[in-house]
Amino acid sequence: MRVIKEFVQEEIRISIFSWNNKYILKFELGPMEQTFKVSELDVLEEADLSAFLEGAFFDGVKIRFNEMGKSFRAQLENL
Repeated sequence: MRVIKEFVQEEIRISIFSWNNKYILKFELGPMEQTFKVSELDVLEEADLSAFLEGAFFDGVKIRFNEMGKSFRAQLENL
């Protein structure tokens, strides 16, 4: 697995990997993570991956983290 890029954006750690003819986009926030796999055939250039780091897609990632966090906290309170 080759690391292409790692950085933090709006408190979310983002790692982009290349592995098995796929790009793996990993978003991490606290104890939670979301991972997406994109075929290298669907992306013309690595620079095109930036479309996943902005706009509606990235907004969806943030919304899911919010929902995941609420669910996780609720479960911890019920232990």
